Amino acid sequence: MTIEANQEVVLSLTDLKKNYGTKNVLKGIDLTVHRGQIIGYIGPNGAGKSTTIKILLGLEGEYDGKVEIFGEEITENNINYKRKIGYVPEVAELFDNLTAMEYLTFVGELYGMDIQSADEKAQKLMKVFGLEEVYHSRIASYSKGMRQKVLIISSLLHNPDLLFLDEPLSGLDANSVMVFKEILAVLASQGKTIFYSSHIMDVVEKISNRIILINAGKIVADGSFNELKEQNKEGTLEQIFNQLTGFNEYKALAEEFVSIVQEV
Repeated sequence: MTIEANQEVVLSLTDLKKNYGTKNVLKGIDLTVHRGQIIGYIGPNGAGKSTTIKILLGLEGEYDGKVEIFGEEITENNINYKRKIGYVPEVAELFDNLTAMEYLTFVGELYGMDIQSADEKAQKLMKVFGLEEVYHSRIASYSKGMRQKVLIISSLLHNPDLLFLDEPLSGLDANSVMVFKEILAVLASQGKTIFYSSHIMDVVEKISNRIILINAGKIVADGSFNELKEQNKEGTLEQIFNQLTGFNEYKALAEEFVSIVQEV
């Protein structure tokens, strides 16, 4: 994997291990992420993706190994790094009884913003996403796509240096997907670091300048898409994914499923 020299290290994992009882979820993850990278963090269900992200966010403890963010090891007593982090979870429960204005200013205050600055910025961001008319409406009235846009805004409102995204495109329309993908490119060009986890391989392939594939708690591939394609002699990220995770029966399963559907 090619990395420019003298780039600032934003995130570092050293021999990260995590067990749930007798189940070994992470089996020694070593990873160094540099400023301005868009990391595509992929793997099958149960591979350890969400566990890794939860540890990095300080939501999961009792692990072995070393975790450093912005050059400092994260501990229960060191939470200042969280002010420089944004997060879009795969599943998020918004406060339905709040308006977007109330929710976003609340989030802004949690990150140390004053309420007036948070309000002004939130209104502008809602307008970019075409939601200015519902800024003062309760979130309970929002569609799935509208809720997702509010989540994205909440993750970026405080201008974080490190952004964690777990299936962030869920529910977005095609135009909003294009806008969001361009937002990520602009952020990365300005030195923001993005940790992007998704099962949508074509999106990961297009937006990431570095792809990390985790399988059974270990990193099994790390590099740009072109580097992975050259190493594995496959044409798409989905094909590389299937090859490295050993999932070769998808065609047979699809044919079996359709044959059952068509039974008389």
